[in-house]
Amino acid sequence: MTEQIRSGVELMFAGMGIVFIFLAMLVVAINLMSALVQRYFPGATPKIPSMPSSIDKSTVAAISAAVHQYRKKHH
Repeated sequence: MTEQIRSGVELMFAGMGIVFIFLAMLVVAINLMSALVQRYFPGATPKIPSMPSSIDKSTVAAISAAVHQYRKKHH
């Protein structure tokens, strides 16, 4: 029985090692592809739209009232 447990533990560590190595290679590949795309295709990266500098107070009040009403109903 001890030999089977030892073999099982060895197999478990081998499997975990293979998965760890695969995930590490995947992270490296994704970072490399990202760097290549940003370098050779600078227009391909999406631009994040900026938030408006000021939000109308009536909009904030409406959103706050809606959140308050939702929380009152569901809690």
